[in-house]
Amino acid sequence: MTISQRYRTGLIAMFAFFLSATGATAQTHSAQGIKNIVFVHGAWADGSSWSKVIPLLQAKGLHVVAVQNPLTSFADDVAATKRAIALQDGPVLLVGHSYGGVVITEAGNDANVKALVYITAFAPDKGESVSALLGNPAAHGAPAPPLLPPQDGFLMLDSAEFPEAFAADVEPEAANFMANSQVPWGVEALSCAVTEPAWKNKRSWYLLVTSDKMIVPPLQRFMAERANATIAETPGSHAIYVSKPEVVARLIEQAAAEPGAAAH
Repeated sequence: MTISQRYRTGLIAMFAFFLSATGATAQTHSAQGIKNIVFVHGAWADGSSWSKVIPLLQAKGLHVVAVQNPLTSFADDVAATKRAIALQDGPVLLVGHSYGGVVITEAGNDANVKALVYITAFAPDKGESVSALLGNPAAHGAPAPPLLPPQDGFLMLDSAEFPEAFAADVEPEAANFMANSQVPWGVEALSCAVTEPAWKNKRSWYLLVTSDKMIVPPLQRFMAERANATIAETPGSHAIYVSKPEVVARLIEQAAAEPGAAAH
């Protein structure tokens, strides 16, 4: 064999080895599950809501982004979430809290979204809105949220009653801060309906919070079971991501490790 033939043979061997190693790496990465987590906050909050959960997931090697929804309208919030999804470099696990569940139910139809996690969140069916779900028999008997009269088309909660209604198991100082840093929520979002629920075509998980006073447990269970979600339960308030971030992170880790968009 000439020198040039040996050189070509060596190059072919190196190339074959590279392809084989790359393939093995890709398989390993796939086996590790979804790496991109996109958080979607609910009403009267912002992306910093997830500040205690995010470091727990980053410590596991996950890439985490928190959407800053404007809360001006449902369409605006879905658009903001879709922009965040588009910036990710691979499959996405979409996580929503409260009204954020409505947003991920719509935005989750994006092809890059492989699974959904609802954290004591609304999970509407086609044509349903927050208002419709609050009128569901499963919501009967729920305490009325401490809503103030709308101002310029936006809703706020009474800051004095906020801690008990929204964050009863959160340390008083933190709960008071949350009450006094609310992001106004556009009234229009209450009546906007989902066009096609992503949970009908993609796997979902649901954290059912048994002491939630904003979305009562019977309504949570109704939505989670209808979506055929994998359900985990924990006691706690609506602000469970603040009071028990490790519980929230654990469910997200489970969902990220079992990617898929299996139809029901």
